Amino acid sequence: MLRVALFVTLFAVASSIYDFKVSGLEGGQIDFSKFKGKKIMVVNTASKCGNTPQYAELEKLYQAYKDKLVIVGFPANNFGGQEPGSNGEIAEFCKKNYGVTFIMAEKVSVKGEDIHPLFRYLTNEAKKLGVEDPIKWNFTKFLLDENGKLITVLFHKTKPMSEDVTKYLN
Repeated sequence: MLRVALFVTLFAVASSIYDFKVSGLEGGQIDFSKFKGKKIMVVNTASKCGNTPQYAELEKLYQAYKDKLVIVGFPANNFGGQEPGSNGEIAEFCKKNYGVTFIMAEKVSVKGEDIHPLFRYLTNEAKKLGVEDPIKWNFTKFLLDENGKLITVLFHKTKPMSEDVTKYLN
């Protein structure tokens, strides 16, 4: 049964963000279908990046809007080797340095031949919005509405608490 679910998650073409289940950073499973009715922000993160301080703003954003927003961070080592740690090391870093309480998934690849299926899906959805190559660096943010539809892609320099983000949440 688990193998079938894994096969579907890895190889089937998803029709919705709600089709995805991913492994959590500290174990367990993150089921995106449980987020129906809330906005979802998916962010590729890294612990040794110039944008790493965005963890603090992501946490602040989550605390301010957690009644209507779910944030899911995905550590990735795709850019400059800036996320070299294990899942355990990443979890400890996030808690110790930034007090992260929003959801964190296990480390994945967000670009290239080994791209995680969720990021393949998000990249394809971004193309429908006219964004051809959405993931250029760490801390790219994909914002989806309460129905799981991609609203916008916010690039790595966009601060999580900026009006470019909060205008979608107010």
